[in-house]
This record gives sequence, structure tokens and C-alpha cells, in this order.
Amino acid sequence: MKPTYEPVIGLEIHGELLTNSKMFCSCSADYGSAPEPNTNICPVCTGLPGAMPVVNKKATELAALVGLALNCSINKHNTFARKNYYYPDLPKGYQISQYELPIAEKGSLKVNDGSENQLEVRVRRVHIEEDTAKLAHEKNYALVDFNRAGVPLLEIVSEPDIRTVEAALDYATKIRAILRYLGVNSGDMEKGVLRFEANISVRPVGSDEFRTRTEIKNLNSFRALVRASQYEIERQIKIYEEGGTVVQETLGWDDVRGVTTSQRSKEEAHDYRYFPEPDLPPLQLLDAWIESIRSQLPELPEAKTARFISDFGLTLSEARFLTSEQTLANYFESVVAKSKSPAKTIHSWIAGEFMRYLNDSGLSIDDVTLAPETLAKLIDMVTDKTIGASAGKTVLTELFKNGGDPAQIVKEKNLLQMTDVNAIQEIVTKILNDNPKEVDEFNAGKETLFQWFMGQVARATKGKADPNVAKELMVKGLEERKK
Repeated sequence: MKPTYEPVIGLEIHGELLTNSKMFCSCSADYGSAPEPNTNICPVCTGLPGAMPVVNKKATELAALVGLALNCSINKHNTFARKNYYYPDLPKGYQISQYELPIAEKGSLKVNDGSENQLEVRVRRVHIEEDTAKLAHEKNYALVDFNRAGVPLLEIVSEPDIRTVEAALDYATKIRAILRYLGVNSGDMEKGVLRFEANISVRPVGSDEFRTRTEIKNLNSFRALVRASQYEIERQIKIYEEGGTVVQETLGWDDVRGVTTSQRSKEEAHDYRYFPEPDLPPLQLLDAWIESIRSQLPELPEAKTARFISDFGLTLSEARFLTSEQTLANYFESVVAKSKSPAKTIHSWIAGEFMRYLNDSGLSIDDVTLAPETLAKLIDMVTDKTIGASAGKTVLTELFKNGGDPAQIVKEKNLLQMTDVNAIQEIVTKILNDNPKEVDEFNAGKETLFQWFMGQVARATKGKADPNVAKELMVKGLEERKK
């Protein structure tokens, strides 16, 4: 009988830090706004002989903030090292990084394993390093742009505690959310400011061995992380089932073909020949400084999710949706504060029509100019039956496009909900009288026609009839015609 395999996954996450200057020099870290390639550079970030690096204080603060958010211990004494490997995007022939004594280590993060079970993933280390230059590959040569070289980079390394692709996705999603909540990284993976690397091996279920692993480099989307991990797991299982041996190597991901491709044999730490960076003294962090950084921690996604559940009566999935982005969570709370409607009703509007408009328009929550109090006023008008839900959608679209006051838009478009029972009764009676065939079919058991009747009411009243009143009268009218 063939063994059943399970994956063993560890993730390395690289995130560029949002600082004004580079990690070891005063050049701007905003390389994306540089007018031309190789203009945002100096002797330090291009590795010219004799140039001396200086540690970026802000980058150090942001790195410590991330470490604390991930429940890590901060190393009061931490050092920089030279990571030696020769590649065209490293002007010095080595990368200044941290190795033996990173700024933070031994943390943890709880994630979902895909079956609503909570899994604690240990965070091995959080360390600071510098980003590489950017290569543009042509047919027979490569062009190097050093504008990105030296940008502060944070690396977050997990232990190999992840056992499902779903858990890997949840871990990566939560790390991105935390970095955005802290304001240390924009999370814009399309621009390459956040990149994932997955270390993957497989083993028989029940085994505690660690088999040969491969590393998939530079995954710049959640979709790529999921697809690449799934493919690599299946590839390794197939190798073992056929009696082969998995080779330890570094892989790339071909998103078009949907396959991993070999790049080079996988290096171990000794291959990089780490040694202490002679031009940078160790960082000595005081307890008071660490506590000052800790005081800057905001309410993080998991804590906010728990509060939304307890304070607003939301489900776990509803709360997680709202807290996935700090801007969205803040917007929701602002609407709740201005509205008389239940929080769950507000969630339904934001998760429904609000997000649908953003998605259809290619906008993000950060692009929204609709004031929370304006949305609150609109939702309250639907809740108190001043207008119907259909009319509310119409008003919301108008607010997004042109702004304005919900009440004024309702007045101008004549969208006030019809609540006059006698008027609605006349319309229901006329529809039933005009459609005797459908009435007989409904009473004979074709119950799906009920929605057709309600659609006729909506058409006759242009969607303005109170749906609850209309439904009650329609049920009563059909029942009377059974006798």
C-alpha cells in the first residue's frame, strides 16, 4: 500500500520597509519614482571601494516593531554580517544582512489550517538586510538598475511548521496584514515590495523526519504561492512514489506554464561564507528603547477580529473580512458610530454592494471618498424603510459616482418607498386578476411562481413597494384564490 504523504512547509517573507532613505546610505528608498535607471545611487549602494555604510535608524525601529507584533524576543545585542554570493544584482559581491544575532527571534503566529483548526506557526527570526539591484533580461544580455540596491529589506523566516497549502496562504495573508497595519510595508505585491519564498518537502503521514527540501524563490502573489506550492508538493510525491530522489535545489515558478523550474543547487549557510560585517558595529538596544517601540503597536488584526465579534456580534468570517485591511476596519467602525442600524446590517452593505462597486470599478478601499456618515445615512434610510433595498443600491451608485446627499438623491429620483397598504393591495389584486393562469398553476403546486408574482409587484411599483407588505398581501391573495 502506497504511503500517504504530507507537506512540510516553511516560508520566508521579504518585505521592503517604508523608509525615506536606503538601509546604509542617504539615497532615497523610493526607487520607483527615480527618473532614470542608475540615478538614485551613491558610492555606498553601488559598492565602490572605501564607501562606509551607516545603519538606518528608522528601518531598525520598524524591524523591531514587526518583531514585537509577531511575539518575538528582541535581541538587545544584534549584529550585521556579510552574506557572500556573486550575482550581477549585488554590486559589492555580498549582501549586508543579519545571521547569528538577528534583531528578533523565537516568535509565533496562529493561523488556520484550512479546516477551521488553529495552528501555531513558530517564527524563527526577523532580520534586516538590504535589497538587491534590479535586472532586466534581454535576449543575449542583462541590464542592471542599481536604484533599488540598498533599499531596507525585512526577512521573516518561519519554522517548518506548516502542513497544508491553506495554512501557508493564511500565514502569508496574516503577515501581509500585520505589515500593513504597522505601516512598515505597502503590501503591493505587483510592485515586488513583498515577496514569498516557500521551502517545501514531503514525508509519509505520521513521520517526524525532515526530508530533502526545495526552495521556490520570488513568489509575488498569493495565487503564485498557492499554485507553486501545490505543484511542488505533487511533484515531490510523484518522485517518491516512482522510487526517485528529491534533489535539494532552488526553484523558480513559471506562472504561465504552471511549473517549477530549476535555477541552481540549494545553498546552505556555509555556502554563503557568513562573517561579521567589519564596517558596522553591533547594535546595542536599550530596554527603554524597546519599550518605546512596543508602545507604538496598534490593535493588530487578530485582536481587532476578536473585538468585532464580541462588540458587534459578527461571525468569525465577517470579522476577518472587515479586519483584513486596516482602512476597511476603520471605515466600518466609523459607519457604525454614525449609524442607527445594526452592525451586521452595515457589514452586509459593505461586504455586498459597497465592495461590488469597488471591484467593478477597479478601486481599493484606500480610494474611497464616500464619507462614512453619508453611507450611514443611506443605510439608515433603508433600515427604517424610507427607501427599499433596490433604491438603496441606486443611491449608493450615485453617491460613488457624483457624491451628494442621500435624502436629496432619493427626492430627485422619486425613490421613496411605498408603504401605503391600500395602494399596494390594489396593485396586488390587479396582478392576480390579470394572471389567472399563473394563479391556478401556483395553487396546483408550482410554488416557484411566487417570485414571479413578486417581480410583477416590483415592476408595477418600480421597486418602491415595501417588500414585506407586498409579500404578506400576495400570500394572502393567493391563499384566498384557493377557496
